[in-house]
Amino acid sequence: MPILVHWYDACLDASIYVLDDNALISIEVSTRYFTRLLTRSSLRSLTSPSLRAQTDKLDANRSISGDQILNSSGGHFTLGFFSPRNSTYSYIGIWYNKISVQTVVWVANRDNPITDRHSTELKVWGGNLVIVNNSEVPVWSTNLTASSSGSSSMVAVLEDDGNFALKAAPNSSVTLWQSFDYPTHTWLPGAKLGIDKRKNTSQILTSWKNAEDPSTGLFSLRIQPSSDGEYYIWWNRSKNYWTSGAWDNQTKIFSLIPEMRLNYIYDFKYVDNENESYFTYSVKSSANTTSRLVMDFSGQIKQYSWLPSSQLWNLFWSQPRQQCEVYGLCGPFGVCSENTVNFCSCLLGFSITSLRDWNLSDWSGGCKRNSDLNCAANASNAKRDRFSLRSNMKLPNVTQSLDVGSDTECGDACLSKCSCTAYAFEDNACSIWIGDLFNAQQLSQSDTGGKSFYLRLAASDVKDPSKKSNVIAIVAGSVSSAVAILAIVLFGVWRWRRRATVTTKTVEGSLIAFAYRDLQVATKNFSEKLGGGGFGSVFKGTLPDSSHIAVKKLESISQGEKQFRTEVSTIGTIQHVNLVRLRGFCSEGDKRLLVYDFMPNGSLDYHLFHGKDLKTLDWKTRYQIALGTARGLAYLHEKCRDCIIHCDIKPENILLDAEFCPKVADFGLAKLVGRDFSRVLTTMRGTRGYLAPEWISGVAITAKADVYSYGMMLFEFVSGRRNSELSENGAIKFFPTWAASKIAEGGDLLDLLDPNLETNAHTEELTRICRVACWCVQDEETHRPSMGKVVQILEGVLDVNLPRIPRTLQLLLGNQEHIVFFTESSSSNQNSQTKSNTSTASLQNPNSSSSTKSES
Repeated sequence: MPILVHWYDACLDASIYVLDDNALISIEVSTRYFTRLLTRSSLRSLTSPSLRAQTDKLDANRSISGDQILNSSGGHFTLGFFSPRNSTYSYIGIWYNKISVQTVVWVANRDNPITDRHSTELKVWGGNLVIVNNSEVPVWSTNLTASSSGSSSMVAVLEDDGNFALKAAPNSSVTLWQSFDYPTHTWLPGAKLGIDKRKNTSQILTSWKNAEDPSTGLFSLRIQPSSDGEYYIWWNRSKNYWTSGAWDNQTKIFSLIPEMRLNYIYDFKYVDNENESYFTYSVKSSANTTSRLVMDFSGQIKQYSWLPSSQLWNLFWSQPRQQCEVYGLCGPFGVCSENTVNFCSCLLGFSITSLRDWNLSDWSGGCKRNSDLNCAANASNAKRDRFSLRSNMKLPNVTQSLDVGSDTECGDACLSKCSCTAYAFEDNACSIWIGDLFNAQQLSQSDTGGKSFYLRLAASDVKDPSKKSNVIAIVAGSVSSAVAILAIVLFGVWRWRRRATVTTKTVEGSLIAFAYRDLQVATKNFSEKLGGGGFGSVFKGTLPDSSHIAVKKLESISQGEKQFRTEVSTIGTIQHVNLVRLRGFCSEGDKRLLVYDFMPNGSLDYHLFHGKDLKTLDWKTRYQIALGTARGLAYLHEKCRDCIIHCDIKPENILLDAEFCPKVADFGLAKLVGRDFSRVLTTMRGTRGYLAPEWISGVAITAKADVYSYGMMLFEFVSGRRNSELSENGAIKFFPTWAASKIAEGGDLLDLLDPNLETNAHTEELTRICRVACWCVQDEETHRPSMGKVVQILEGVLDVNLPRIPRTLQLLLGNQEHIVFFTESSSSNQNSQTKSNTSTASLQNPNSSSSTKSES
């Protein structure tokens, strides 16, 4: 029965008058003036001590309900009721208190949600932690037996590492139960994941069902019993599809996770004795970051670190690397593709089982048939089930082999079994699939390892090309003359509109194949040149839908059309927010063109060096451009199937979109010229100031050459001028040399800053960029950091030590007056006069025995 409550706030204290069964009760609270109806349980929550004093504990006299919370003593974690995204259900969970994005790390009642948090309590009751509803019926419990649970003095404490522990008494060291022993989908630093051999229990990390449903999902991570510390990811607790490999006591890493050697953020520990086997990790104090490991509902295990500067979680590491390597990802009769945004789609003749789940990226429900199969043995030929060919596929697993002599016999054998859903006949071997198909994967056009199989469908779901329609034939005959006349008229109109219309077709995945004539029209016969470089010139164009494009005419491409299309399709699959997107290509005769998204703010060099009439790039924008560029390069080096070395990092190849988000351009083009690096060297005349020493020395080129170029470019981010450009007073000829000495001596780095910024820069970020730049241009490539590590430093995840001055730059400290630097930036002036081209790639003292080479 509802209770009428009325109170008035007098700043701090107020009186509540409660009328219930003719009883008058006075309660002190602090609130505003209002009148409302309360249930008895919500009144209990108002009078609970937890309302008056925020705490990290629950005991026999203290519970939480509604929007009440516990905060850990250090303020790092919060426990309370929460509702995921658009869900109408509530759960008791633990989340980070100091992180702006609510990130839940543990859920108590994940499989028993509640609908009204205000009529539900979490409390210590009967020797257990329990969630009870308004009728005092337990919704969730720690399920401790009477003998193992403590007395009425028991207390539940939310600790500052995210562990929720039930203890025998407030100051007792005896822990009766703790959330770390019952993880849900998140593995926090300090928690164990292993087996208790005495109790025969284990900790298992299990995914949520989807982003709105924390109930037990399909994917789990756990240690393999009776193994050498080997961890597996399981699908539905029945099929494993990834393993860490065994623990190696010598190297202190798992054998199949070699990246653990780079433990600059984490400390790892594996314990195996007669009582337990477990693995745990902690974050180094020097790393100064918040980290978590999640068994994601995507089927991947993911390590995240928090970026305070951007207020986002950064994906640090994940396995399996490819999404389609996850077993059962797309459910029954789903097909996975790495080349699509949503990864999963349905096989022909099938449709999505649950559209709501798919919209939440939960594809586990898979697909259902559009029409039932006809298994009748006496079915007429018209109603008999048919087969649809699927090509260039990675075949589903779990097959049966049949001893038959031909493709036809293999198909007939499948039709004879009602449970047979597909077959394949290759190398005179017949394979059939029984029941639901899992793990079919559509490969890209460039992947030559694909195979074919035949999918069984109802006759109504397979188009019969031999079947003719009499109605269509009659209609076609009666109007053929009219069509002929209309065709003549339309042909004339088409010829007229052809001059102003670009026709395209999508091939090679999502890329568009343009006709050369169409690109001539779009670019007005290549009249508006945006720029040029060693690989060709770039022109602005406009498509019929008014969208702008950038068209690069490649020069000296000797590849055949098939090889060119293969390489281009590979580049087309590489997509990242900090990489320019390839939209299409043209390959006609000896003409090779690439079509990219147009970047309205042009290239970085214009804003750094030439934009006298433009607003100076502020420090925040420069820093974000530096970070975004590093992320794009790290993706090329470390996240693609094969490492892609750019070979030409410079401000001209960093493009800026409308929001000044940086996009690395021209990646993958070195491969299109057949990896003839000598040709690349002779054509990249204007960028020798960015070339690493190994280009000249003749050793093998690695991704560290890009790191060197990036470092040289970072110096220009700071100074706002070319490295080889004289300072205004003429005292500084080569900026990196001066900057390196300033950094090494611990001088005021604001002296290095672009004068246009008027010392308006974040000093910590300036220090970070200067030190990173100096590390990137070390003479020995092994001393340079990877781009992945550069990203972490710029994000503030890693600290960066004071670098040494590179030997080459040290040589120049006292000889700058003798150095003449190559500054030519385009090929237009190549024959105008002889230029000295001493550069950072081949810096030489004029007094040395090797003289500077000149080119005309």
